[in-house]
Amino acid sequence: MKIDGRCHCGHVSFEAEADPETTAVCNCTDCQTISGAPLRANILTRPGTFLLLSGEPTVYAKTADSGAIRLQGFCPRCGTALYSTSVGDDPKAYAIRLGAIRQRNELVPHKQWFVRSQQAWVNNLDSIQKFDKMQPR
Repeated sequence: MKIDGRCHCGHVSFEAEADPETTAVCNCTDCQTISGAPLRANILTRPGTFLLLSGEPTVYAKTADSGAIRLQGFCPRCGTALYSTSVGDDPKAYAIRLGAIRQRNELVPHKQWFVRSQQAWVNNLDSIQKFDKMQPR
């Protein structure tokens, strides 16, 4: 599947090819902290297909508990998280953040990682009141 997307302000845009079956949710504490959310959803690109169309992401090298280094790309202007990838030469795969992908409504996660770190309430979202827009506090 061809995917494309951009950051919130439009400074960085990209395209790639990805298999929808690789769409996943990560519950690790690093993803929670970096995203500012209880989880992060990604899709894995086919190696060598990620292409920047505009802008240049800022890259942060994160070292995991395992010692693996993952490069985290985000927009230098608006801060939108865009991807993570390995250190080294191409061709490599990118884990693209679903929120930055135009086709995100078509991409349903097929697996979850690091469920031991998952926030307990995430599995019970139906019990939380729902609204179509922000409500006064």
